Amino acid sequence: MAALRHNINALLLRTSELVRADVRRQKMDRRGADLIGANLKGADLRGANLRGAYLIGADLSGANLRRADLIGADFRDADLTGADLTDSIFLVQSQLDAAKGDINTKLPPLLTRPTQWLSNARSRAGCRRR
Repeated sequence: MAALRHNINALLLRTSELVRADVRRQKMDRRGADLIGANLKGADLRGANLRGAYLIGADLSGANLRRADLIGADFRDADLTGADLTDSIFLVQSQLDAAKGDINTKLPPLLTRPTQWLSNARSRAGCRRR
């Protein structure tokens, strides 16, 4: 089982490198990085390697995460409002479900906007009207 896991990981890593090859202007390897609560608002993270990064409570609002490798990244309570995740790779629905976002967050076509993002937007709008 360990050998199979090792082979699959190598395959996923190689796939990630190939997908991100033409995007990276500089090597941005933040694999497993502790970015808890980091201010990454509006950051250009295109093609970044964020595999297994701890992005808990990070502000990624307006960030460009196109073609970023997000396998195993922890997005619990991260702010993805207005972020662009369109071509991100290895992003799964449970990561989005754990994050905050809104109707302006751009998602890959096979993932869906969590319902709490829409209800949070409505409650914020209601607070502004008062």
